[in-house]
Amino acid sequence: MLKNQFYLLSIRRFLPLFLVQFLGAFNDNLFKNALVILITYRLAMEMEMNVAIAVTAAQGIFILPFFLFSALAGQLADKFEKTALIRRLKLLEILLMLLAAGGFWFGHFYLLMLTLFLMGCQSTFFGPLKYGILPDHLSEDELIPGNALVGGSTFLAILLGTIIGGLSILGEGGARMVSGLIIVTALAGFIASRAMPRTGSASPDLVVNWNIAGESLKIMRYARENHAVFHSIMGISWFWLLGATVLAQFPALTRNVLGGDEQVGTLFLGAFSLGIGVGALLCNKLLRGLVSARFVPLAALGMTLFCVDLYFASRTLLPPVEGSFLTVGQFLAEPKYWRILLDCGLISIFGGLYIVPLYALMQEKSAASHRSRMVAANNIFNAVFMVVGALATMFLLASGLSIPGVFLVLGLLTAATGFYIYRVLCGDVPSGKQGGGNNID
Repeated sequence: MLKNQFYLLSIRRFLPLFLVQFLGAFNDNLFKNALVILITYRLAMEMEMNVAIAVTAAQGIFILPFFLFSALAGQLADKFEKTALIRRLKLLEILLMLLAAGGFWFGHFYLLMLTLFLMGCQSTFFGPLKYGILPDHLSEDELIPGNALVGGSTFLAILLGTIIGGLSILGEGGARMVSGLIIVTALAGFIASRAMPRTGSASPDLVVNWNIAGESLKIMRYARENHAVFHSIMGISWFWLLGATVLAQFPALTRNVLGGDEQVGTLFLGAFSLGIGVGALLCNKLLRGLVSARFVPLAALGMTLFCVDLYFASRTLLPPVEGSFLTVGQFLAEPKYWRILLDCGLISIFGGLYIVPLYALMQEKSAASHRSRMVAANNIFNAVFMVVGALATMFLLASGLSIPGVFLVLGLLTAATGFYIYRVLCGDVPSGKQGGGNNID
């Protein structure tokens, strides 16, 4: 049993994959945030477009492939050798980043949106490979620390990519800087993929079903037949609904409730991303490599408590002065704001404790021949939950609910989610591998 998860970073079974996924997540978010900032402050005005609509369209374009192609991605990941597929996807990423560089260089809105869609496709096909290959390379007691390192580093990559993309693109030579960085990062990801050891095909006789809608419904039904896998997916999907909603509300919370500038918003993003990483790494210390949901309900309770506390802490603040925004230094100089920042950090730490065991359960309890398709089903459900969460948040805000009120609703619903997980997963999932449902091949 591993005593320190960082041991995994010294072995070839894990380190190249870790680097591939970290660099990929960094590049995705560097490109996406640079594009969003460019649309917000330059392209939308040049094209006389509504900024909010253009940014929302960009977000929708990136997530659309997860609805369209996850089922196909899961089938290909189960049928073919995963390492070879990862290398091809990383080679494709280099070509996409060259295309993105052309879009940044010429400031071409539609070329950048096309690249964004294609990057969403590349991410859709990489997801089942990334999570499907982990159990092939790691032993059972390495799944928790492996997922902890992957999960924690992913949020660190999101943070770094978001900050660097946002700060670089509008500066002098920003388009050249971002273009060069995304190309170099893609090249580094491809080089790292060349060091990954090969693994066998999980289901070489699988006949690929090209009916996207039919296959999507089929793998979702198949996931439903596996008790542990399905309920893990539901728990994971709730986390992504909560996480996507929280991240989306940080700018408005910072500006409209706290009266902070964009750097204060970045501070909250940093606290949230680092907190996820801390919680994910702490998870292995608590579980000692055991794949178990025992701490998930407690983690959900922790997220609930600090979402609720953020609501009450925000209610004690006076409305911000119109047109005057606090800098990071001014914000941190006021003790009353530290409580809200601490709430944000603790929500994310408990989020890291919450999410890692669920990913490990989903992987371990999936039949090896269908594991990547279960990851694909998870991606579909995640996308559905995030879209529903975005629509529900828009409805609540349009109905007059405050932004802290949204956090309160999220916290209370997370408590219900924790109780649900306690009822369906804790104590009744046997250890060891478990197949799933009936054959869908």
